[in-house]
Amino acid sequence: MKYEIMIHILFDLLARRRVSAGELAGKYDISVRSVYRYIDEMTVAGIPIDVARGSGGGIYISDAYKLPRGFMTREEYTRAIDAMRAMESELSDPVLSSAIQKLSAAVKVEHRDQAIAGNILVDSGTWGGERKFSEKLRLIERAIEEQRAIEIDYVSREGEHTHRTILPHLLVYKQNIWYLYAFCCKRNDFRLFKIGRMRTIVETEERFERTPFTRDDVPLSFWTDGEKTVDAVFSLSPDVLPFAEEWLGIENVHPQADGSYRASVTLPDDDALVEKILSAGAGFKVLSPASLAERVKTEAEKIFKEYA
Repeated sequence: MKYEIMIHILFDLLARRRVSAGELAGKYDISVRSVYRYIDEMTVAGIPIDVARGSGGGIYISDAYKLPRGFMTREEYTRAIDAMRAMESELSDPVLSSAIQKLSAAVKVEHRDQAIAGNILVDSGTWGGERKFSEKLRLIERAIEEQRAIEIDYVSREGEHTHRTILPHLLVYKQNIWYLYAFCCKRNDFRLFKIGRMRTIVETEERFERTPFTRDDVPLSFWTDGEKTVDAVFSLSPDVLPFAEEWLGIENVHPQADGSYRASVTLPDDDALVEKILSAGAGFKVLSPASLAERVKTEAEKIFKEYA
């Protein structure tokens, strides 16, 4: 019974995107406390559901979430469509017609998450074939085109969740990371948001007039969320040169008299920095600052112990 109710709640959210706990409790004859407990279990299972407090709040699911492929077989889809068409011939219901159209579209083979613009091809899917991130990009791009406000649940590096309404203006791709340049109604200013840190995205009916801006208005040399930075110097062996040039920029890598290379750059100082350095291997050495070198050494020792 519990899991049956959870599935029904999921379909309620997929159909309406936002409902109240009281409404779900009344519909399924359970307590509000049980509703929140079920939501917690669904969240742990990887379904992007969040709760917004206050006026206009409720339980909502990201518009970027789609049921996983394979949820229904092709035969199950076909049988469901046939049954609905039989009903439509008797009822002539426009809502039923819309449902048939959507189910029919779901049967079709999906295209890969690739977009070609001029002479550039962008594959926004991941190596593992997951498409959740691509759904986020498509949703945001549509919101930009339609000048439609979106609500996001944003998770900082420290794990803090904030619920915001933002007005999307421009997608930015830099150093293999997607950002969204948008006006934040919470901060009353333009901000750059990492799309990967948007846990949920919900479209709204609110339209906005796009604020004119130029390329110079978008801070392309940026660190978001008040990230700390570090001025780092690296010693590089020839075998890691391609990696270093692609990551740090070829203009920042310089040959040395002994055949090695050196790079001096300013980088965001977070946990991902140490992971990135370690991924390069032994030929990528931190010369300064000493604190960064120590962090890399400590993490390398932990990895060694795992395999010792």
